[in-house]
Amino acid sequence: FAAQHLGLREPQAWDWPYVSEKLKEARYAFSEQDVKKYFTAPRVLAGLFKIIETLFEVSILPDTAPVWHPSVQFYRIERTHLEGAHKGTQLVGQFYLDQPARNGKRGGAWMDDVRTRWLRPDTGALQTPVAHLVCNFADGVDGKPPLLTHDDVTTLFHEFGHGLHHMLTQVNERDVAGISGVEWDAVELPSQFMENFCWEWDVVREMTAHADTGEPLPKALFDKMLAAKNFQSGMGTVRQLEFSLFDLLVHMDFDPATQGYLDLLAEVRKEVAVLVPPAWHRFPNSFTHIFAGGYAAGYYSYKWAEVLSADAFAAFEEEGRPKGSVVDAATGQRFWNEILAVGGSRPALESFKAFRGREPQVDALLRHSGMVPA
Repeated sequence: FAAQHLGLREPQAWDWPYVSEKLKEARYAFSEQDVKKYFTAPRVLAGLFKIIETLFEVSILPDTAPVWHPSVQFYRIERTHLEGAHKGTQLVGQFYLDQPARNGKRGGAWMDDVRTRWLRPDTGALQTPVAHLVCNFADGVDGKPPLLTHDDVTTLFHEFGHGLHHMLTQVNERDVAGISGVEWDAVELPSQFMENFCWEWDVVREMTAHADTGEPLPKALFDKMLAAKNFQSGMGTVRQLEFSLFDLLVHMDFDPATQGYLDLLAEVRKEVAVLVPPAWHRFPNSFTHIFAGGYAAGYYSYKWAEVLSADAFAAFEEEGRPKGSVVDAATGQRFWNEILAVGGSRPALESFKAFRGREPQVDALLRHSGMVPA
């Protein structure tokens, strides 16, 4: 493609991102602006809430609390329970939802805890969890609802996954309730798990409506989005493997007295790399994730969490698709009981095996990444 369409007979390392982007445009050309028109924020949020309510048999209801800005919303999560002949509701958790960008607001998106579930030993009262769910989406214009990119949608689902992990816990000891005490390489499981719903046609169709016509997202446009999602996923995977292997090896047997770190990186690249940078590169000097970002000997967790989340979602595919939808309540209850409810009260691998009935497998991630047939 570089030679035929871009006049680059011998692309250099710095050419490849440009070549990749041009090839992606040629194969899967679609306008992000066209996509946005179908994802109105109220419709997406309603779709997200419906998924959660169906999966976990809970209700998400508006609630009241002091807020730091008029655009901040506050909600409660309840579930119905039976006590003898009486039917009642139980508060599970609450959350603040702060979606729009504004001046003075920190950028990015995140979930943070306000308080953790805790059975107070002094009073015996149960403290239910409360979360912050914060995004920075563009606000609506001319009186119309805000429009989200598909990346915005997956971000919202991702942060809500963290929020569910925090709020749906059933552990009463705060140091291991919700996300507390969960191993680094598994804490992204619920968040990445939730992202998968954003790539399910039946789900996307229900939570899209054109801002002007009300029509759902066309299937042809969705197929282009899905194809573009997996563009060069193999290249991205081997790049992550390169980083992960180098990180592990440099923290294990590496001795700078007998080997240079660039030589170690060259050995890793010989095994897994497709595109090798010039000899004068000094990538490790700027690998701040492992030297200043808290990921030392843990960079692998990025990919490992994807393995866990994809394999967990595969359970919903296996159980739900024969019934007509991956939003399967029976599987959702098992996911809640074995993953979300137990928090850090037991090793995450034990929780995963309790849910899946076996060790994690890489097959679902390869399939979701388009590297093996669906």
